[in-house]
Amino acid sequence: MTYIVNESCIKCKYTDCVEVCPVDCFYEGENMLVIHPDECIDCGVCEPECPVEAIKPDTEPDLEKWLEVNRDFAEKWPNITAHKEPLPGADDFTEEKGKFSKYFSDKPGEGD
Repeated sequence: MTYIVNESCIKCKYTDCVEVCPVDCFYEGENMLVIHPDECIDCGVCEPECPVEAIKPDTEPDLEKWLEVNRDFAEKWPNITAHKEPLPGADDFTEEKGKFSKYFSDKPGEGD
């Protein structure tokens, strides 16, 4: 098992989860975070920290796509280990559905 970040993170990018991760397995894209599934130790401390419930265990149904998104972009994006402010207007996007097809960016973030 591992944890993944799903589309709820897109256009929000709260980083509360990053601060509590004991193995620094988060990676930063332009408008979302991902977890490297091979680095995650399945401790689960990040899941309750996410204010938009974007972090889920990969054992939940229908998350195969997100496991691949996390794996793929964790190899391409820079590591992030410190808290940053969320994206401007993040609170306006917390409830929106279908964000991947509308807003996902494959561009890397800044990392640490």
